[in-house]
Amino acid sequence: QVVLVESGGGLVQAGGSLRLSCAASGRTFSTYGMGWFRQAPGKEREFVAAIRWSGTNTYYADSVKGRFTISRDNAKNTVYLQMNSLTPEDTAVYYCAARSGGLLVRDYTLYDYWGQGTQVTVSS
Repeated sequence: QVVLVESGGGLVQAGGSLRLSCAASGRTFSTYGMGWFRQAPGKEREFVAAIRWSGTNTYYADSVKGRFTISRDNAKNTVYLQMNSLTPEDTAVYYCAARSGGLLVRDYTLYDYWGQGTQVTVSS
């Protein structure tokens, strides 16, 4: 069982930055692959980024590549999403998710555990 709690969302102007954190409970956090997803009103949940359990491999959606960075600190049971050069199109509720297994995947149905989400709003 893994419980995930996101934080760090808020209101930011276009061009600004935010860092999201996802704190996980459970002794096996370091064995889980982690992902970030987002969902805007009226839209489907969208893959943002994923990171392997070891942190050695990452995977990004094309829409955020070069602007967002996913990282993790297994000693702190935390995964991060650094978001730079934000645009209004990045406005959404952001969720972190955990899955067992080594592959980096963008299909949200393959993730086992989810946080409650944190709102990110980017004003123009």
